[in-house]
Amino acid sequence: MTTTSRLQDALATRAQVWGGWVVGPTVLGPEEFAQAGYGYVGFDVQHGYLSDADVALMLRRLEHVDIGTVVRLPGADTAAIGRVLDAGADGVVIAMVESAEQAAAAVAATRYAPRGVRSFGPLRASLGVDPGALEARTSVFAMIETARGLTALDDICAVDGLTGIYVGPADLAISLGYRPTDGFSEPTVRDAILRIHHTATAAGLVAGIHAGAGKFGNMMAQEGFQMITLASESQALRRGAAAHLAEAVGADPGDTPAAGGYR
Repeated sequence: MTTTSRLQDALATRAQVWGGWVVGPTVLGPEEFAQAGYGYVGFDVQHGYLSDADVALMLRRLEHVDIGTVVRLPGADTAAIGRVLDAGADGVVIAMVESAEQAAAAVAATRYAPRGVRSFGPLRASLGVDPGALEARTSVFAMIETARGLTALDDICAVDGLTGIYVGPADLAISLGYRPTDGFSEPTVRDAILRIHHTATAAGLVAGIHAGAGKFGNMMAQEGFQMITLASESQALRRGAAAHLAEAVGADPGDTPAAGGYR
């Protein structure tokens, strides 16, 4: 039994922790991200084609692989959060958080009574049976990705027990009146992203972001973000496949299309 998670260990020791993303059932994707040196992999239950059973099986395969894990969920549903944590996830990323109350509900779903509402039921022997240790290894991230969430940012960052803030640039851009691809180019959206980073950091929270591509990941690292998701397994496959094909036909691999993905 461990009292810290791989994700917590990475965040405690690295200036930037790079993440991969998984949107469909795969036995190879997470392990390939780990082999490539990524610090964590996220499983997308909000937009991806993943069930609880899919996530549980992939988490079990990663039990002895040196990579952190988070699961993105569409809301602070107590049962859903409990299931992925019982299956061994290091943390949860809760989408579309727009108030301190929603953030507090997410934290409560990861804590046992009397501090929270999580039901006891770890599914992996290596997790142990100590409620305090299970709580201690769990990280909770609130996604800020709407104008309403931006308005409530200070209150959200003040929620006790929150680990960090995770920015969703695409939805944030849309909510502010721009295209989903404008997250890193439109000054108004960029300013909002940097405001989120500064506020989270000042509150002692981890600042994370869904960059969606290496060049944007580098840009956000330069701005001080620590937890940065670069690409999904489908994006990585598409980019690699295009590069191999370009090489085979004698084209410039640099002409291969960059992966999109601003989730």
